[in-house]
Amino acid sequence: MAFARSRRRQEANYWPGFVDALSSLLLVIIFMLSLFMLTQFFLGQEIQGRDTALARLNSQIAELTELLQLERANSDDLTAQLSTLTATLAGAEAENAALTGQLAGLGAGLGDRDATIAGLESDLLEAQQLSSEANAQVALLNQQLAALRTQISALEAALEASETRDAESRTQIADLGRRLNLALAQRVQDLSRYRSDFFGRLRQILEGRADVRVVGDRFVFQSEVLFDAGQADIAPAGLPELDALADAILQLETEIPPDINWVLRIDGHTDRRPISNARFPSNWELSAARAISVAQYLVSRGVPPARLVAAGFGEFAPLDPAENEEAYRRNRRIEFKLTEG
Repeated sequence: MAFARSRRRQEANYWPGFVDALSSLLLVIIFMLSLFMLTQFFLGQEIQGRDTALARLNSQIAELTELLQLERANSDDLTAQLSTLTATLAGAEAENAALTGQLAGLGAGLGDRDATIAGLESDLLEAQQLSSEANAQVALLNQQLAALRTQISALEAALEASETRDAESRTQIADLGRRLNLALAQRVQDLSRYRSDFFGRLRQILEGRADVRVVGDRFVFQSEVLFDAGQADIAPAGLPELDALADAILQLETEIPPDINWVLRIDGHTDRRPISNARFPSNWELSAARAISVAQYLVSRGVPPARLVAAGFGEFAPLDPAENEEAYRRNRRIEFKLTEG
């Protein structure tokens, strides 16, 4: 029983909370309605103000329309008045033209005579003015022509003097050219004689070697005499030939006069078979390196470096174009040529 009374007391306690919730909801609804009514009031005031402004604008438009109609009416009146004035002006101009024609008819005889006299006087004045200007221009042209003739005479005299000097210079140049050619020919002849002596001395020194020979104006060593295959370092077997060559060059230097400028050109040649390694990427580098090695060795033997020129031709200047071992052997060579510096 006590438990039942306690339970009834708990169930009876829900109603006050429910009443409070309903009261709060009712207050919220009343607040929203009040807010809605205020909003409607202000919107009504705004719409009423806009209607008033629109009515005022319509009134102004009506007034402007009336003013425009009045202006159009005034414009039509002015146009009519302008037409009337234009017609009046045209009539006045016609009358003025008729009066002018009558006046011209009355004074035609006197006017023609005065005009003729005035025209003749004007022509005479123009003719006199033109004559004076023409005389002045003629005098000026005569002065300019005289000055031009003086300048032409001076130029002709200068040209004749220049041609005389030019002829003398050409004569001197021709004479110097003949002397120079004679001197060069003499030097070439002397150098050819020393070359013959030099080659003759080398023939005696290297007599009996089939791999050393004279080809034209060159003394030719086969590469095998001085170098191993694919190498640019002089082999020990080739040093005696180079020693003999150095001795001959040193003796030749004492015999050739100092005024003859000469050099010994050392040309390296290879066969056409390609070579490619870390040291020599092509036959060109190999041939140049061999020529330089020979030049360096001759310098070490006392030959002046200024008398030596090293050049590499690679496979591009063969003696024998054939494709066989004998042709390859002949094309692998070192050439020595005594030539002008």
